[in-house]
Amino acid sequence: MTIVTRFPPSPTGYLHIGGARTALFNWLYARRHGGRFVFRIEDTDLARSTPEAVEAIFEGMAWLGLDYDDGPYFQTRRFDRYHEAIAELLSVDKAYHCYCSRERLDDLRNQQMARKEKPRYDGFCRERMGSPPIGVMPVVRLRTPREGELVVADRVHGNVIFNNEELDDLIIARSDGTPTYHLTVVVDDMDMGITHVIRGDDHLNNTPRQIHIMEGLGGVRPVYAHVPMINGADGKKLSKRHGAVSVTQYRDEGFLPEALLNYLARLGWSHGDEEIFSREELIQKFDIEHLNKSAASFDLDKLLWVNQQYLQRVPTERLVNTAAPFFAAAGLHAENGPALSALLEAQRTRAKTLVEIVEKSQPFFGELVEMDSVAAAKHLPGSVGAVLRALREALATVDPWLKELLHAVVERVAQEQGLKLGQVAQPLRVAVTGSTASPAIDVTLELLGKKRCLGRLDAALESLTGLPE
Repeated sequence: MTIVTRFPPSPTGYLHIGGARTALFNWLYARRHGGRFVFRIEDTDLARSTPEAVEAIFEGMAWLGLDYDDGPYFQTRRFDRYHEAIAELLSVDKAYHCYCSRERLDDLRNQQMARKEKPRYDGFCRERMGSPPIGVMPVVRLRTPREGELVVADRVHGNVIFNNEELDDLIIARSDGTPTYHLTVVVDDMDMGITHVIRGDDHLNNTPRQIHIMEGLGGVRPVYAHVPMINGADGKKLSKRHGAVSVTQYRDEGFLPEALLNYLARLGWSHGDEEIFSREELIQKFDIEHLNKSAASFDLDKLLWVNQQYLQRVPTERLVNTAAPFFAAAGLHAENGPALSALLEAQRTRAKTLVEIVEKSQPFFGELVEMDSVAAAKHLPGSVGAVLRALREALATVDPWLKELLHAVVERVAQEQGLKLGQVAQPLRVAVTGSTASPAIDVTLELLGKKRCLGRLDAALESLTGLPE
C-alpha cells in the first residue's frame, strides 16, 4: 500500500506555527515511507478566504521546502463532485432534506439550554412525510445512526469511543446548495486516496461525523493520528503574544527554514534525547508512534537556540546567499565593508538570527562609526590617548593587513605600555567599532581594513584632545 498524507489549510489567514507543524508531520511521514504528500486548499468559506492568504500559504510552504506530489487542489473547483456525493447520500437514505426554519431551531436551542442539555438538532425532519413546505429551500442533513458506538482507532490517543446518540444529524449542504466542511473533507480524502490523516486533536471530535459520511459513501477509513495542540510557555492556548505568527515572519526575522523545521518536529515528537536533526535525519527517523499525547509548549528561547546551532553549521556559501538580502535591506553594501563571507564566518557564532548578525555587523561598514557613549566614557578616557597613539603608529606599518600580524602588533604595544592585552584591546575595539562587543580584536581589525581602522583611530584621538588625562 502506498501511504498518502495531506495538508489542507483554509486560506483565511497566514500559515502559522500549528499549521506548519501539521504540514511537516504529514510531509515527513509520506517521505519516510516513499508515499505521496497531497496539498489542497479548503477555500469553501467564501466570506473569509482571500487570495492574499492563499499566496501566504504557498509562500510559507515554499520557504520551508515542503514540496508536494499532488495538488494544489482547490475545493471551490470541486463543487460538482460534492453535489454528486450529496445526491448519492440522499439516494441511499444516508441523508435527508430538512425544512426547519431558523426560528424553530433557535427556539429548540434555547429550550435545550434552559434544561441544561447539550444543544443539538432533534431530528424533526428525519422521518418527514408528505409534501415539502412551499418556497422553503431545505438544507441536507446526514442521517447519523442513533444507536451503538463508533470507535476511532487513533494512533496517538488509542481507541476513542463515541456514542452515536450524542451525535446529531449535522448539515452537509446549506440551503443554497453549498457543501459544508465535513462533507468536502471526506470526499476529498476519498478521491485523493488519503491513507493517513495526521492533524491537530481539535479535530478529534469531528472524526466520528466524518467517518459516518465516509461509510455512507462506501469509503474506507484512513489511519488517524490526532496530535495535541501547541500551547504557549504559560500553558495557555498559543497566540501571537507567544510567537504564533506567520512562518514567513520568522523568515523575515532571520530564522533559517531548516532550524524552524527542526524545532517544529520536536514540538510533539521525540527521538530519544536528540535535539538537532538534518532534514534527511528527520525523514529517516520520524514516526507517528512517538508522537506525544500531551500538549507541546512553544518556547521562543529554545527556537532561538536551535537557530543559533544552524547558523554555526550551515555551509558558508548558503549562509552568504541567505544573509545577503538582510544586509542589503539594512543598507550595508559590499563596496562599503568587508567580504560578506569573511564577516559571516566571524559573526555566525555570536548571534542567534540573521537580523542579529546584521545588527552586530553595522560597525564594519562605512567610514564613520556611531560611538556608544557608555562604552566611550568607560574605555576612552583622556588617559588612554598614549595607548591609542602608540597603536595608531604601529598599525600604520602593518603590511599585509592580516590578523596574525595585527595580533602581534597589539600584543607588542601592550608589552611596551606595561599593560595587559585586554587593557589595550578593549579601548582599541571601542575606538574602531564604537562598542565593547565584536569578534576577536585581530579579526575585527582585519575585517575593518587598514584605511578604516586608521581613520577611526584618528577620529577617536581627536575626540580625546582637551580631555583631562
